[in-house]
Amino acid sequence: MIDPLLLVVAGVVVVALATVIAPRFNVAGPLVLLAIGAAVSLLPFVPPFALNPEVILIGVLPPLLYSAAVQLPAIEFRRDFAPIAGLSVLLVVFSSLVLGVFFWAVIPGLGLALGIALGAILSPTDAVATSIAKRLGISPRVVTMLEGESLLNDATALVMLRTAVAAVASGFAFGDALANFAWAVVIALVLGAVVGWVNLRVRERVTNSAANTALSFTIPFIAYLPTEHLGGSGLVAAVVAGIVTGQGAARRFTPEQRMSDRLNWRTIELILEGGVFLVFGLELKDIVTANLREHEGLWHGTWLALSALGITLAVRALYVSNLVWVQGRRSRRTDRHQERIDGAQERLDRFEAAYRNAPEQFGASAANPERAERRIGWMRSRISRTMADLDYYRDTPLGARHGTVIVWAGMRGVVTLAAAQTLPTDTSQRPLLIFVAFLVALFSLVLQGLTLGPIVRAVGLTGEGGEGPSREEQQALDLELREAAVAAVASGALTRRNGDAFSPELVERAGALVVRPPDEEATERVRDLLELRLASIEAMRHRLGALSRDGRYSTAALRHALAELDADQLSLELRIDDGDDD
Repeated sequence: MIDPLLLVVAGVVVVALATVIAPRFNVAGPLVLLAIGAAVSLLPFVPPFALNPEVILIGVLPPLLYSAAVQLPAIEFRRDFAPIAGLSVLLVVFSSLVLGVFFWAVIPGLGLALGIALGAILSPTDAVATSIAKRLGISPRVVTMLEGESLLNDATALVMLRTAVAAVASGFAFGDALANFAWAVVIALVLGAVVGWVNLRVRERVTNSAANTALSFTIPFIAYLPTEHLGGSGLVAAVVAGIVTGQGAARRFTPEQRMSDRLNWRTIELILEGGVFLVFGLELKDIVTANLREHEGLWHGTWLALSALGITLAVRALYVSNLVWVQGRRSRRTDRHQERIDGAQERLDRFEAAYRNAPEQFGASAANPERAERRIGWMRSRISRTMADLDYYRDTPLGARHGTVIVWAGMRGVVTLAAAQTLPTDTSQRPLLIFVAFLVALFSLVLQGLTLGPIVRAVGLTGEGGEGPSREEQQALDLELREAAVAAVASGALTRRNGDAFSPELVERAGALVVRPPDEEATERVRDLLELRLASIEAMRHRLGALSRDGRYSTAALRHALAELDADQLSLELRIDDGDDD
């Protein structure tokens, strides 16, 4: 018997090599891993392979979804939350019901509840499309919608599946099913938010970056397990915990902690997702054999899978076409909204001018000027964010071409494969249902994955975006951060790491050097300048936090700038500490 450790090592090597090689041939890595697993399973000396689906649902999906949630572009996600929520919840529910009726009608002896359960298994999309879309240069708005959908609809589908399976066992009651669904989501939102908040507070006090990242590996499971115990959706809780953590990491974690988290979680994500596709490729032989034994051929399951895939694409096309129409109307109303915002800006300007000239006329506000200043600042921030949102909708409208890509990028993958095998062992026609789910995922990945690039080029959407911020946006953001650093230095409020103040002569001599990278040769003469620049980075990071709230810059630009500041700070600290050791 082959040593299990050897299998694990071989699997990691295969996943790593497939990830590197597949993009060179414009093929999605999961497709390559599925093919490799299937080919290995057909070798005569390879024994049957089966993995407990609970390993996927409990051990793989929570960390995968948590990792994706941490990296979610928060600003763009907020702006398009309504369409993303519609794709993640309404479309999943609608698709599950339509598919459930279809399976109920064409599979003898299959009840409606079990048909809906299979429909829920086939409804969620996979994140594979997001990585393909980024490489193709699709509009960042479309990428965000696809990413948000694939992140949230997994949980919706699994809640639907659990509700439908319970209905199979105890009978279907619409009110009970709706109440169970609502409870599963609400308790997950609450517990996920609490776990994310506690995660931030605890980990900001753990200064060792390796220990800090080790703690982060436990967070998805800390959110998942109690939520499932209380009847909620553990995956929703893991997603919410990831979103809360991702939004607070810039303020509460150190540069070392953020860098360690980013690199280690990227590795975990690569191995887990690739391993799932490799494992299901290995299980292909057993799935096919079971259907050959029960149905004397594969055609029955194949035509069911092809029909189901066609129905999911048709339902998706119908929903997305309505979504694009609604978003188009919203974009056309931006001029009217802009007029209202301009009016609000003018009224706020008049109020502020009147308050500055005669504060005594404003009663309670005059007695508490700090409160009045905070209120004016809050109102300006809201107006600025709303204006940035309107610019976003106007500059990135959704049209029929974008809708075509959104429809075709809705591939099935990991969750479909894993969820199918969670069907109870006594489920009627279980091997057929698993086979249909496997074929839908396979056909979807092959057909849509291999043709998404040509379709994107055919509708003329290549080059609308990319994986990073635009050069112009990044330059504008860098300018704002440099201005914040200059203002902080000029104010004389900056201090060394030990709390000592910088001498006025040093601040005057530093001048513009504080906003440029220092010379490569760090000497005693410039070490004070390095300390000053290090202190100015904190001022720039504080300004970056303020800019992240007003919505003028994209999440990609903000994260790029934060990564630059983190790398600069680590480099400066290393050079200063090396100089102190000499």
